[in-house]
Amino acid sequence: MPDLLANKIAAGEVVERPASVVKELIENSIDAGSTSIKLEIEEAGLKRIKITDNGIGMEAEDAERAFLRHATSKISTENDLFHVRTLGFRGEALASIAAVSQLTLKTSTGEGAGTILKLESGKVVERDKSDARQGTEITVDALFYNTPARLKYMKTIHTELGHITDVVNRMALSHANIRFELYHNGKNLFQTSGRGDLLQIIAQVYGVSVAKKMIPVSYQTLDYTVKGYIAKPEVTRASRNYISTIVNGRYIRSIPLNKAISNGYHTLLPIGRHPIVVLAIEMDPILVDVNVHPAKLEVRFSKDKELFQAVEETIRQAFRKETLIPEASQKKETKQESSQSQFSFEYTKEADFVKETQNPPEKTDSNFSDEIVLPSNIDDQLNHFPEMEIKKEMSGEGKQNNYNTDLDVEEEREEEFLDADRIPVMYPIGQHHGTYILAENEEGFYMIDQHAAQERVKYEYFRDKIGEVSNELQELLFPLTFDFSSKEALLIEHYQEELKQVGLFFEHFGQQTYIIRAHPQWFPTGYEEEIIRDIIAQVMENEKIDLAKLREEAAILMSCKRSIKANHYLTKDDMFQLLEDLRKSTDPFTCPHGRPILIHFSGYEIEKMFKRIM
Repeated sequence: MPDLLANKIAAGEVVERPASVVKELIENSIDAGSTSIKLEIEEAGLKRIKITDNGIGMEAEDAERAFLRHATSKISTENDLFHVRTLGFRGEALASIAAVSQLTLKTSTGEGAGTILKLESGKVVERDKSDARQGTEITVDALFYNTPARLKYMKTIHTELGHITDVVNRMALSHANIRFELYHNGKNLFQTSGRGDLLQIIAQVYGVSVAKKMIPVSYQTLDYTVKGYIAKPEVTRASRNYISTIVNGRYIRSIPLNKAISNGYHTLLPIGRHPIVVLAIEMDPILVDVNVHPAKLEVRFSKDKELFQAVEETIRQAFRKETLIPEASQKKETKQESSQSQFSFEYTKEADFVKETQNPPEKTDSNFSDEIVLPSNIDDQLNHFPEMEIKKEMSGEGKQNNYNTDLDVEEEREEEFLDADRIPVMYPIGQHHGTYILAENEEGFYMIDQHAAQERVKYEYFRDKIGEVSNELQELLFPLTFDFSSKEALLIEHYQEELKQVGLFFEHFGQQTYIIRAHPQWFPTGYEEEIIRDIIAQVMENEKIDLAKLREEAAILMSCKRSIKANHYLTKDDMFQLLEDLRKSTDPFTCPHGRPILIHFSGYEIEKMFKRIM
């Protein structure tokens, strides 16, 4: 197979779209030790992608060698593959990009003249000398000019530019100590200070109002260090794409890691909603295999259970120290703030249809109506959010010179709630429509969803009680009869022993019909058949039974069915007792389904509403 054809085939995996080129080039700049990376894009990268860094640069021989297929300086032996500490290591990127573009490389180590190479379709067509500025500059022109079939599948300017800003945002979140600049058609879209202030970058990506509600997390085991920020449960999104997981400086996608994060939030998230999270995980490279995906977006962990448990515990510990009562007056996101959080490697319609804040570029294809909002430049952001203060004073030897934001999420507050009640004493003063308890204290006024409050109290009670119950069986006066599909029947036969261990003894009662004469005592009355079918569904999906999960679902079911409903009037004593029971709960802020239990109105906000304060 000719080299050019092989490189074009490789480009099909590595260079999916302009954003793929941006990702590979930024990773090379990071691996070169750059502290400043400038990206200049024209026509969403289809016309030009130019990246300039201040990394170590290359000698003339290495510059040419870098475009050979599988040329890399980052690994040399098979053993190195299991200790990868760089973002790139395969030697595919430059060869693949050059094969489908017209590429110019300008590089220097800072000692003597540098090198200029021009390539077309992967072949060097011109060599020259450059100035001695240390670093590398790569210009990719006419991407996919020689692969028109690939060019045909590109989306609109907005969509492709959205993917590029997504990549830059992820890279900035992953490397807060590097200064990033992004320009499109000469307009500054995004830049960071490079001073290591992750919260400042979160504010730029998601908006200041979101950053104010981020909680710092830190956790360490023998194998893992987990650090970052997690959003309070009141800040949620409909998509998982707002979760950024970073492993040894590499942004990755991991369904199990996302699940561990959701488990950390547990019942604090409403059903169908997802948090905003930025977690950086450091580990020995031998514990992670980064060579399982062409674009290196997916990895495989060798001690995955320990890692997922560490992530889950990181989040749970952070929330144990927080009071999570939403403020009734919390400001809704502005369009511009919302726009800054629209990024995802797998762009969703939710992101595709957000309107751009300033001067949207004209669409190139009338068949698409996708619009991606692009972050405005940093000066515009600061003018839009006057509460953000920029301070550039030197902060003393050994300290970072950071952009600062008035976000009230400093590390010092970590111990603030360890010894205090997680919610204050509240004194009931009445009810609203027999549904919400109205209460007050010196901190202001509260509305409490009485059903959600009792649901939380009863859930924790039933969860503990069900956990204590052994597999003692409840004999049934009339057996339960089940008709299963042939596949379900085969599974029941195969997993008879596992089913018996959870107290389910299926007896044949026809070809695909079974009966149950007894069930575990902890099954809630009236929902026995539903839980048994859930167990069979678990077996079919996971080939195992998660008894803890089943018991938790049963506790949620029982707490919901046995809690007071709306339009139920309570005495003041009943209201006070419910509020006291709620205060003693482990997590008194949401019901088991993730809905908020209480909302706080501060005295200041109430006075503002009545114009006592102007």
